[in-house]
Amino acid sequence: MMQKVIQIGSSAAVIIPKGSLEELGMRIGDQVRVEVHREDQTVTVKPLVTVTNELADWTKGFIKKYRQALEALAKE
Repeated sequence: MMQKVIQIGSSAAVIIPKGSLEELGMRIGDQVRVEVHREDQTVTVKPLVTVTNELADWTKGFIKKYRQALEALAKE
């Protein structure tokens, strides 16, 4: 797909078509990570994965409960 770089204020933007956003599971307002690759002159845009407090708390509890088993598995 070909897109044009457009000016928005003093910044530049590239339009991502609605269908492409849907394919990526992204919506307007989502945070993304933008990586510029000078060596091959490309730009990568990836959804920013965030961890909710609920998931972080659950993970800490899981590790606390199963620490010995997890450490044993790590040694294998």
